[in-house]
Amino acid sequence: MPKNKLGGNKAKRAKASTENNKKELEFKEDGQEYGQITRMLGNGRCDVLCVDGVKRLCHIRGKMRKKVWCNQGDIVLVSLRDFQDEKGDIITKYTAEDAHSTTCV
Repeated sequence: MPKNKLGGNKAKRAKASTENNKKELEFKEDGQEYGQITRMLGNGRCDVLCVDGVKRLCHIRGKMRKKVWCNQGDIVLVSLRDFQDEKGDIITKYTAEDAHSTTCV
């Protein structure tokens, strides 16, 4: 059996997923708003200051948890709740160049 020079099974998985996947940008629609994370609260929640000037308590959606890491200062797309204006859900996290291109459009 050949010697494994890369490491354990996690290195093998990471090697397969190192492709640079470029996905299409999501722009805001009705009921959505751009925002910046001001504080991480734990348990998948954070405070987000939205572009419309409202500070909201947002929840990171389950599809993003443990796959996309959100930190303080990140630009995100927030889905607004029609029954609670002070709460929302984080749909997408933008990179720095993506955030610049979405605000310029």
